[in-house]
Amino acid sequence: MTRAVLLFSFAYIKIIFSQPINMENTAPVKFFAALLFNDQDVAAQTLPCLETVFGPLDFTSSDTPFDVTDYYTPEMGSPLFRRLVSFYPLKLPDFLVEAKHAGMAIEREFSTSEGKRTVNIDAGYMDFDKVVLASTKKGPYKIYMTKGIWADMTLHYEKGAFLPFSWSFADFKDGRYEKALLRVRELYKKSKSTVR
Repeated sequence: MTRAVLLFSFAYIKIIFSQPINMENTAPVKFFAALLFNDQDVAAQTLPCLETVFGPLDFTSSDTPFDVTDYYTPEMGSPLFRRLVSFYPLKLPDFLVEAKHAGMAIEREFSTSEGKRTVNIDAGYMDFDKVVLASTKKGPYKIYMTKGIWADMTLHYEKGAFLPFSWSFADFKDGRYEKALLRVRELYKKSKSTVR
């Protein structure tokens, strides 16, 4: 590397790091958790733990049968149900990493003595355009964040409805959570209107 190139490199780095980062396009988002469980009492017991991480609950959906796969049955039993819960206040999207790790810690706390989970917690967030879930598994459509967590865009919002992608989870793809997700979006819209 020539001296001129080296000097240019240092000057360029200095300019880049001296400029303030424009955070105007980094809007806060609405966080939620999708609980999968067999025992309603266990699900209820996890809620205070989730609130310590995410903030107070502002929405709880009805319990929807989870019957798209038997993958979780050996570990968690059957029948299984899915419940969506959302929280306030709004947070920045990068909270997704902390949210996923906290969810896994809560799962471990409620595991059996044999190490089997009694609740599965999928942390995610919503903005006006999409629903994003956290994942510990890489994939062709996932974006790596940090600390072993990927962002998985699961649904996008268009013309008044949440639409799936080809890679979306089957239960999110078939529309069974549409009513709940629309309600969470309404709460997000209301919260956004109060953010200055």
